[in-house]
Amino acid sequence: MSSAASRANTPLRVFITGASSGIGAALAREYAAQGAALGLLARRRDALEALIATLPHPERHRAYAVDVTEHAALARAAQDFIAVNKGADVVIASAGISHGTLTERPEDLPLFASVFATNVDATIATFAPFIGAMKTQAGMRRLVAIGSMAGVRGMRGAGAYCASKAAVHSYAESLRLEMRPYGIRVVTIAPGYIDTPMTSNNRFPMPFLMPAGRFAAQAVRAIDAGASFRVIPWQMGLVAKLLRVLPDFLFDPLFARAPQKARKEAA
Repeated sequence: MSSAASRANTPLRVFITGASSGIGAALAREYAAQGAALGLLARRRDALEALIATLPHPERHRAYAVDVTEHAALARAAQDFIAVNKGADVVIASAGISHGTLTERPEDLPLFASVFATNVDATIATFAPFIGAMKTQAGMRRLVAIGSMAGVRGMRGAGAYCASKAAVHSYAESLRLEMRPYGIRVVTIAPGYIDTPMTSNNRFPMPFLMPAGRFAAQAVRAIDAGASFRVIPWQMGLVAKLLRVLPDFLFDPLFARAPQKARKEAA
């Protein structure tokens, strides 16, 4: 069944982590505008409930106040959503954090662990409870990993974030091959610079900065199409292709002095 047919007959069932702000909230608004029934998960219940109150058909949506690094609680939320909605059509692992990090600073080691726990481990933990149910379903089935342009090449001062998003890209590629026999599409969306709270503190130029709502509309179209990997906006897709093929002897001197994300200084 196509996504269009699915939407015409019954609401899409969409589960989104990191849903209280930024990309996650923008995706929630986009899907809600299209009539979906949403499971929205984030740490802050008040922010989730405030978001749901602004969405069409708020009675269709469920809020889950859960930290994605708490895998058992995340699994319980997934199981509740599946039980209430009799399955899930789209699962989006959107929760993510970013910190400037330096390997030489011992105090940054916990930040490396925290970034990987949220960006990588929680992506896996988000998908895991849904796969069994999806294998038994017909129609549209999507597992969506939110990667980043930062996962294409490593950037100075962003070792944790770049490495975590590169890991998300590779993990989703492996999962895509595993899910192919079951007709479950694994989609990786790699945002460029999107106007969200995560980018608001960046003190360097952000080319092709895109409003979150416009990003969400394009991301949903890519998810519908079952795209394996999509960079948004498209201009950053061209940049990504260039960065992939740029040899180290050119890449290193060009980016060795590039601006870097500020570190989180100890209180």
